[in-house]
Amino acid sequence: MRRPEASFDAIGTRWSIHVDGPLDVVTLARVRSRIAAYDAVWSRFREDSLVARMSREPGTYRLPAEAGPLLDLYATLARCTDGAVSPLVGRSIVRLGYGADYALRPAGAVQAAPAWGDVLERDGDTLVVREPVLLDVGAAGKGQLVDLVAAELRDCGIEQYVVDAGGDLVHRGGESFRVALQQPGDPTRAIGVVELDGAALCGSAVDRRAWGDGLHHVVDARTGLPTQDVTATWVVADSAMLADGLATAHFFADPDRLEAAFDHTYVRIGSDGRVRYSLGLCGELFT
Repeated sequence: MRRPEASFDAIGTRWSIHVDGPLDVVTLARVRSRIAAYDAVWSRFREDSLVARMSREPGTYRLPAEAGPLLDLYATLARCTDGAVSPLVGRSIVRLGYGADYALRPAGAVQAAPAWGDVLERDGDTLVVREPVLLDVGAAGKGQLVDLVAAELRDCGIEQYVVDAGGDLVHRGGESFRVALQQPGDPTRAIGVVELDGAALCGSAVDRRAWGDGLHHVVDARTGLPTQDVTATWVVADSAMLADGLATAHFFADPDRLEAAFDHTYVRIGSDGRVRYSLGLCGELFT
């Protein structure tokens, strides 16, 4: 695979697209347009997004096509984690300080996320919002957007690529892609490597977006508090959306339960430093 044919910032992270051949301006424009359209719906950091409107106004909202698979995945992850993973965790994260203003200071009492059925009703591609609610699809949304960008590349005739959005990536075609798994808290070290061959890899760590003692972005929807039991996870799966969602779920659920529900491999580091991983993981761990 060649050097990155395109590298740019979008949705708060750095994107790199590696392709086997030139990446023309028309294809790149389609990629940027797809990212912008997704952000206009799902970003909780924009006042004009669909998510922001739901946080202010009850009503009936028409959802884009990608919402079905995304919300279906969230429903399954909620069952597998006994409610710990939920897109309704948005207000809990804001109260902890990670809001649109990036104040990074807790504001107000911590609250658990509401139950889906208490505030929302979904009928196909329509969402009925009974009371203002702040959705946060960060647990799986960036992965889905990586998949959507990859689909744009395929539609433009590009069959060999790596799409990388801040470390959440998908590989298709050509030689396998070797990826290091960063040691939490030390960007100069790796705990191992994974060989990606026609698959996606996503990871999450409590030090990636942390802004205070015990304050980070991996929040348990049942309590409204950041989890303390796991420090980092990585997941390899067929799609980046699934890998991304499972990387969050592995903070809360027993890995055996998740492996029974989804085809994937994983690495998980507990807060005690112990590493647990799938025997079928294609790669090597150094610890």
